[in-house]
Parts: sequence; C-alpha cells; structure tokens
Amino acid sequence: MDTAKVERVYTSYARVYDHIFGKIFHDGREHAVRLLNLSRGERVLEVGVGTGLALPFYPRTCEVVGIDLSAGMLARCRHRVWELGLAHVSLQRMDASAMEFLDDSFDAVMAAYVVTAVPDYRKVMREMVRVCKPGGRIILLNHFSNGNPIINTIEKVLSPFCKQLGWRTDLSLATVLDGTHLTVLHKQKVNPLRLWHLVKCVNEKSNGNGHSA
Repeated sequence: MDTAKVERVYTSYARVYDHIFGKIFHDGREHAVRLLNLSRGERVLEVGVGTGLALPFYPRTCEVVGIDLSAGMLARCRHRVWELGLAHVSLQRMDASAMEFLDDSFDAVMAAYVVTAVPDYRKVMREMVRVCKPGGRIILLNHFSNGNPIINTIEKVLSPFCKQLGWRTDLSLATVLDGTHLTVLHKQKVNPLRLWHLVKCVNEKSNGNGHSA
C-alpha cells in the first residue's frame, strides 16, 4: 500500500477510530508512555500520533511533538489537545519515512501501532533512529509475528483483510530491528489476548564524534 492510500484509509475512519481502537489498545498506550520514563525538560516524538489517544499520559513537564500523515486523524488530535489543555504538545502533519526534523532532535521516540501500517517500515525505522539522540529511548508498540504455528496460521488467514486496512501481519520484531542500531532493553506482551508487544530499545548509533552511545 502506498503512502497516499495509507493517508486515505486512516482519514476515512478517523471519525470512528477512537470507538473501535480506544479501549482495546488503551493499556498498551499507557504502559508505553510510562516505559519511556521521561524526565523534566525532555523532548519526545510520537510517530503516528493519530487522534492523540496516548497524549494524556505524557507528563506535562516534557515537550511532546506528535506527527501523523492523516489530516483527518490530526484534526481529531488537535481538538483533543485543545479540549484537554495540553500546552506541552505540538502537532505536525508529516511523513514518518521522511521527517523534517534535524538529526538528534529528540530524547525519546515512540511509535504505537505504526511500523506494520506504513508502506516502508525500514525507512520509518531509519528516520526514528536518525532523529533520536545517541543513547535515547525508542519505544515500539505493535503486533509482531512469532514462531507460534497456530497464531501464524491465523495471521495468514487475516492478512488480506488487514492489508485493506493498511496493516501487515507478517513482520517479526527481529526483521524490524535488523540493521537499526537499536538494542532491546525490555519486552512485554500487552492488550487483550497479549498479541501485541511493547518493546523498549536504546539507540546505539554513533554520536557526532564517531563513538557509540
């Protein structure tokens, strides 16, 4: 699925997104923000911020930047920010595979339910690593395929349907992390049926002096 189609799909169901995915993914979002362990004054990027369901969980002592490709999702998100008075949050419409931020712009980056819903997850992962500082934290909250034959069979059956919604079911965590300079610090299963993984990584890319973080 190309970028334009992804944008159309998500904009088309922005109006009902919270009703469908709000409660079922609530625990994962809350745990993900808590796992970031943000300190006062830190700057965090949420990739694929959507309607902003995770925004109330961020501490108001940090700066939150949310990006999304879908104009419809961002319209809902802006209303949420205004309604809740989230003055520490700013929003931009942006393609996660070609971010407009400078290198090392953020102390932490979070992507919830994103990497298997984009046309090119490799580009998105590279961009997340690029804009995150060396030694920074990157959180992935997503469904990843695994070695369970029963679950894999179900995933294959559902795959055509999921693709219509812009989702992939065939990506493993190892595949997504391959070549990213990310080291996994923590991993746990979250949400109903424990089919989603919450993964905390440290960005091990080299700093400006050529040394690893």
